[in-house]
Amino acid sequence: MIIFTNHNSQYLLLMNIILIAIIIANVVISYKGFNDLYFFRKYEFHVGSIRSGEQIRMLSSGFLHVDMMHLIFNMLTLYFFAPVVLNWLGNFSFILVYFGSLIFGSLLTMLFHKNDYSYRAVGASGAVTGVLYSAILLQPDMMLGIFFVIPMPAYIFGIVYLLYSIYGMKAKNDNIGHTAHFGGAIGGYLITLIKMPSLLTDHTLMVILLAIPILILFGMAKLGKL
Repeated sequence: MIIFTNHNSQYLLLMNIILIAIIIANVVISYKGFNDLYFFRKYEFHVGSIRSGEQIRMLSSGFLHVDMMHLIFNMLTLYFFAPVVLNWLGNFSFILVYFGSLIFGSLLTMLFHKNDYSYRAVGASGAVTGVLYSAILLQPDMMLGIFFVIPMPAYIFGIVYLLYSIYGMKAKNDNIGHTAHFGGAIGGYLITLIKMPSLLTDHTLMVILLAIPILILFGMAKLGKL
């Protein structure tokens, strides 16, 4: 039997408040962007503007979305996986994973697209992918329902997803911000290991497996294959 003390109840409430606050911020700011093109253009990720000194875009773009489906998909993914990170790492570390992954996604995007002054992107995907990768590291035995039907181990999904992101970065044949996804995953991976170094011994194989796509990415970049 589980007994919830008043302290536990307050902690769970705070967890919910943090998650709901992030989701509400995304919904409100995205909705503003849907209806105000000037606002959208002012705060989207845009390489030329960022290189001109508007670094705030590296953060603000993570709260804008292209359309309602883009917003709903990201927020649903966050809603499903954030509780794992919150339960394992706590409130402060969850916030660190979320915003750290968002910034990692923006930094990697700048690194790969720094000379493409017209490059634009929006979305919480970097932050959400970081939370997803953190959750997989913390609870690698959990199962995901692909399309809510097909069962797949979380760690396999994480590896396949990042390998697909590498393909997308190389192919450049869609409008998906694969680089931000990858940067977010790296952020979630590193921050989680820093906050819980015991994972290096407790889940050694998983830490190595999840690092493989990251090593492949930087190896390909070093060889000029991206």
